[in-house]
Amino acid sequence: MKKGLIITLSAVFLFLIYSLLDYAWLANRQSPLSYNTSHVNVTDSELYGQNSDYYQYKSTKVENYPAITTIVIPGSQYDTMTGNQQILGNYQGLSDVLLTEETGTVTYKFSVPESGFYHVLVQYYPYEGKSANIERKILINDTIPFIGLENVVFHRIWGAKEAVKKDIYGNDIRPSQVEKPQWQQTYIKDAVGYITEPYELYFQAGSNTITFESVREPMVIGRLNISSVVALPTYADMKSMYDSMGYTPADQANLIIQAEDPTYTTAPTLYPLNDRTSTLTMMSDPSKIILNTIGGNNWRISGDKISWSFEVESDGLYQLSMRLKQKIASGVNVGRNIYIDGEIPFAELRNYEFKHANDWRLQTLGTKSEAYLFYFEAGTHEITLEVSLAQYGILIDEIQNSIANLNKIYREILVYTGPEPDQYRDYQLTERIPNLVGRLQDERTTLRNVRKALIAISGSTSEKTGILDTMLLQLDDFIKKPREIHRKLSAYNSNISALGTLITLLDAQPLEIDYFVLHEPNAKLPKAKASVMESMWYSVRAFFASFLTDYSAVGKTTTGSSETIEVWLSIGKDQANILRKLIDESFTPESGIQVDLKLVNGAVLLPATLSGRGPDVAMGVDHSVPVNYAMRNAAYDLSNFSDFNTISERFMDSAFTPYEYNNGTYALPEQQTFLMMFYRTDIFEEMGFDVPQTWTDVIQLVPDLQKHNLEFYLPIPASAGNVANLPANPVFSSMFYQNDGAFYIDNNSQSGFNEGKGPAVFETWTKFYTDYSFPVEANFINRFRSGQMPIGITYYNTYNTLAVFAPEIKGKWNFVSIPGTADFDELGNPIIRRETVSSGTGVMILEQSKKKEASWDYLKWWTSTETQVRFGREMEGILGAAARYPTANIDAVAQLPWTVSEYNKLMDTWVWVRGIPEVPGGYMTGRHLDNALRLVINDNANPRETLYDYVQIINEEITKKRNEFGLD
Repeated sequence: MKKGLIITLSAVFLFLIYSLLDYAWLANRQSPLSYNTSHVNVTDSELYGQNSDYYQYKSTKVENYPAITTIVIPGSQYDTMTGNQQILGNYQGLSDVLLTEETGTVTYKFSVPESGFYHVLVQYYPYEGKSANIERKILINDTIPFIGLENVVFHRIWGAKEAVKKDIYGNDIRPSQVEKPQWQQTYIKDAVGYITEPYELYFQAGSNTITFESVREPMVIGRLNISSVVALPTYADMKSMYDSMGYTPADQANLIIQAEDPTYTTAPTLYPLNDRTSTLTMMSDPSKIILNTIGGNNWRISGDKISWSFEVESDGLYQLSMRLKQKIASGVNVGRNIYIDGEIPFAELRNYEFKHANDWRLQTLGTKSEAYLFYFEAGTHEITLEVSLAQYGILIDEIQNSIANLNKIYREILVYTGPEPDQYRDYQLTERIPNLVGRLQDERTTLRNVRKALIAISGSTSEKTGILDTMLLQLDDFIKKPREIHRKLSAYNSNISALGTLITLLDAQPLEIDYFVLHEPNAKLPKAKASVMESMWYSVRAFFASFLTDYSAVGKTTTGSSETIEVWLSIGKDQANILRKLIDESFTPESGIQVDLKLVNGAVLLPATLSGRGPDVAMGVDHSVPVNYAMRNAAYDLSNFSDFNTISERFMDSAFTPYEYNNGTYALPEQQTFLMMFYRTDIFEEMGFDVPQTWTDVIQLVPDLQKHNLEFYLPIPASAGNVANLPANPVFSSMFYQNDGAFYIDNNSQSGFNEGKGPAVFETWTKFYTDYSFPVEANFINRFRSGQMPIGITYYNTYNTLAVFAPEIKGKWNFVSIPGTADFDELGNPIIRRETVSSGTGVMILEQSKKKEASWDYLKWWTSTETQVRFGREMEGILGAAARYPTANIDAVAQLPWTVSEYNKLMDTWVWVRGIPEVPGGYMTGRHLDNALRLVINDNANPRETLYDYVQIINEEITKKRNEFGLD
C-alpha cells in the first residue's frame, strides 16, 4: 500500500514538473525560423518540362528578352471586335474602358521594336455576372500557340457581406460572402498553376495582335500593358538596397493582424473558420463557435488569393511572422506567392513553401538562419497570399502527360485483348503494338524522375510516392515480362486511375492561418502552442460543454415570431447549414414565420406521418413520394392555393408530372436532372469518330468502337436487393417518348408499353445488349476516365463528378443532347426528336399540417429564383464545382455558373424533357421493365412476347391498387 502511494505521488510530482517546464519552455522551444524550408530547386533541369506544351512553344522561339518601355493600350482602343461589346466612357473611376460580354471577341493591335518574349498585364473589373470566375481564350496573332491560352482565368473579388453576428446562444454566424468588385491587375498566366510564373509570350518585331475570346462571364477591360520580362530581385539585392537607403528597424509594438478578417478574397469558399484544436487560437472558446481562423482545406486551389489590410504607425524595417497550421497535405510543402502592396518584393517570396506539421506553429518568413526584413512607411498597407503549386506544378504536368500516354497504351492493348483477356493466350502485344516496351520504359523514366523530385522537395517518402511506387513496380514487371501484360490489365488500369488521384492530392495546397504579427527584429512573440495543462483544461471544458449545447438550435437569431412551422429535410449537413442561414437572413425576417428545421433520415417521414407526429413541410422527397402520400390523403393539394398557377411558371411542365394525381398537384419541384450524352473529345478526334445524332448513328458507331474494344454506356438503374420503387429505365423511356409513347393509357388505368411503337422500341433497346453487347453494369465514371468507355448517356449532374474526380482529363470531354429519332414536323420538315426523361426531388406540405398557409409561404420562398440561386452559389462556394446545384427553377439555372455553351446545351435539351407520371401500382412499371430486359438478355427470350407478358402483370397491379383506392 505504501509503495503504491509513493509511486503515485512520484508520478504526480514528475507530471507537475513536466507541466511547468512545458508551460515555461518546452511547448514553444522551437525557433520561428526553424520551420522554414531549405529551398532546393529540383525541377529546373532538362529532365522536366519536355512534354509541356508551353515549354515546347518556348523552345521553338529564339530566346530573347527585349528591354522596352511598357506599351499601354486602353481597353476602348481595340482593332476589331465581334459580339455586343460596349465602350464605357468612364467606369468605376477609369476612362476609356471596354465591357466584354459572355460571348464575342475583341482584338488589340500593337507594335514592338524587337522580336522576343514579353509579359502581358491585364487591368480588369469583374463586371456583374453569375459569380463564376471569368474565363477568356487568348489568341496571339490569330492563333493559340499553346494549350494554356485556351482558358485564362480572371478572378472575381469576394468579401463578407457584413460583420460577424451571433446567434441567440453566443455562437458566431458565418457571414455570407458577396462580390466586392474593384479594379484588378493580373498577368496572363496558367489558370491551373502548373506554370508558376506569368506566361512569356513571343511577339515578332513590328505589328502584332492579341485577341480575347469570351468563354464565361462578362468583364471590363481597363488597360493592357505589354512589358519586358524582368527577373525579380533577390533578397540579397533588396537587403543591399535597404543598407544603401539607410533604413533601420522600426520602433513599434507588435501589430497583430487577425487572419479571419480579410480585406478581400478571390473565392466565396474563403470564409472564416472555427478552430477548437488549441486554446491559444485568437479568440477561442471551448463551447461556442468562434470564427477565428481562415483557409484550411478551402484554401487549396491554385490562384486563390486572400488579402489583408493593416496600418503601420512608423517607418522602418519589420519582420513578418504567422501563426499557421499545415497538417492536411501530409508529405507535401504547400506553396504561396506573397505580395506586399500588390507586388512580390523579391524572388524568394514567389512559391514560398510551408512544410507539413501536425500542430499550430509561429513561423517567421525567412530562411532557417535569417528572417526577411520588409520596409514599410507609415500608413495603410496590404499583404496578399496566393496559392501556388510551386515546384509541384511541373511535376503534376509530367504525371498528367504520363497518364495520357499510359491510357493510350491501355486502349491500344484493348484492341487485341478486350477488357477481359484470356489469361492463357499469347496476344503477341510486342509485335502488334509499335514500340510497346520502349514506350513503357519512357513512362517509367518519367515517373522515376517525378518520384525523385517529390522526395527531394518534401524530404521524405509519403503516400504520394507510394502511388508512384506501385505504378513503377508494375511497369518494371511489364518491361521484364511483356508477354504477360494482359494478365494484369485490370490492375494496370487501376494504377493509372491512382495516378489521377495523385494529381488531385498534389494539386491541393491547403494552409490555415490564425494571425500575422508585424514586429521589429528581436521582438517577443506570442506563444504558438498551448502547454499540456492548458490543453487538458481546455479539453475538459469542451467535453462538459458538449452535454449542454443544443446543436439543433445553433444558428437561430430570433426566438419570437407570429408562427412556427416544422420542416424536415434529408440532405447533407452542409446543405442544412446553408438553408438554416438563408432562413434566418431572409425568410423569417420577411415573413415573421419561424422555421424549426430538422435534418432527418428520409425513412422516418412515413412512420412519423402515420403516427400524427410528422412535419408541416417535407423537403428533398423522392419523385414517387408525394403522389403515394396523396393516394392515402396524407399530402396536401398545392393547386388549392390561389397563386399556385403563378408559382408553377417557375418550372418546366415536365417537372410537375410525377407530382400530379387526380387533377391535383402535391409538390413543388426542387431539383430536376435529365439525360445528356458525355463523350471524350480527345479520343473522338484521335479515332475520327462523329458524335451520334440519332439512335441509327449510335448503331453505326458501335462497330467502330468495338473494333478498338471500346464501349458505349447506357444506364440501367441498379436492381440488386429489394428495390421498393425501381425507376423506369431512362434510355428506354426516352426512346419510347421519341416514338409517341404514353406510359399509361385509359385514364392511367393500364400500361401503354404494348401500344403503338412500344414493342418495336423495346426490341430495339434490348438489341443494344443482345446484338451489340453493351455492358449491363459498368462504372461509367472510371471507364470514361480511362477512355475504355469514351461515350455514354447519363444524368447531367455527372458533370459535377467529372469536374472534380477526373482532373487529368480536364478539357478532354464534353456533353451534348442524347441521340434522337428522325421524324417530321407539322410542315413536313425533317427534325430529330430528342425527348428524354428526368429525375428529381420535390418539397410538399403534409395534409395533417395545421399551418398550411405559412407552409405555402415557405415553399414559395424556397423555390423562388433568388433563394435557389443563393443556395446554389453557397453550395458551390463551400464544396466547389462538385456541388453544382441542379435546381428545377428555370431562371435560377441561368444564373448559376455554367458557361454560355453549357447553358445553351442544357436549355436545348430541357425543352424536350418529359416527366413520368406516378399512378397507383406504378412501382411495378420500372421493376418489371427491368425484369423483361434481363429475361431477354439472359434467356434469349422474344422481346415482344416478353414485354407483353410483363405488361399484363403491371396492369394487374395497377387494377388492384385502383380498386384499393376506390378509383374507376
